[in-house]
Amino acid sequence: MNFWMSLLYFVVGGIVGAVITFFVTRKNFEKQLKENPPINEKMIRAMYAQMGRKPSEAQIRAIMKSMGQ
Repeated sequence: MNFWMSLLYFVVGGIVGAVITFFVTRKNFEKQLKENPPINEKMIRAMYAQMGRKPSEAQIRAIMKSMGQ
């Protein structure tokens, strides 16, 4: 009986730990996305402007496609 109670506590503790870890990680991930948003077309245009170039729409679309967005 003692073994089964210990096993039950272990399993329940693991499940509770996994749930808490999931929510903490999700909150941290959302915070990081808010502070550092993924790159967008405006950022690509700014990078080209810093290099002294004027990008075409085809170049911007190609970069966005290569990044998987």
